[in-house]
Amino acid sequence: MRRFLDALYLGAGWLAALFMVGVLLMVLVSIGSRLAGIYVPGTDAYAGYAMAGAGFLALAHTLKQGEHIRVTLLIGRLAGRGRHALELWSLAVGSLLAGLLCLYSWRLVYQSRLFHDISTGTDATPLWIPQLLMGLGTSVLLIALLDETVLEWRGQRQQHAGDTRHE
Repeated sequence: MRRFLDALYLGAGWLAALFMVGVLLMVLVSIGSRLAGIYVPGTDAYAGYAMAGAGFLALAHTLKQGEHIRVTLLIGRLAGRGRHALELWSLAVGSLLAGLLCLYSWRLVYQSRLFHDISTGTDATPLWIPQLLMGLGTSVLLIALLDETVLEWRGQRQQHAGDTRHE
């Protein structure tokens, strides 16, 4: 199971990187087409979709690498059981919020598909397609937060650089 979860987080990270390359390509196509006097519709919209996809898909990988910004003013001063309890509480609240974000992301995808919602740009993209990336990214983030919660509960959570545990 650990190998599967680590592969899931890494795969989401690679997909995020791929979408960042997509942003670059859309910007280059937009610049090149303007210089050539050719109109290529939708490049701005597709760059935005790729940027959103990259952001959401990178969330879980970033969390598992210990790169999310943490405010350690209080937790950095704690050790032992107090720190463990606060870590569990923080992860539980994070999991709850990620669960809500996941639920409402998938609800948005469903409603956009149901109502045939399309972008207002010239590309007229069905919005549920780029919104899938948000649903996918928040789902993987939820799994990662639940994973971190279980690891903290068991005392197996990995310590990352910059983590100041006083145990």
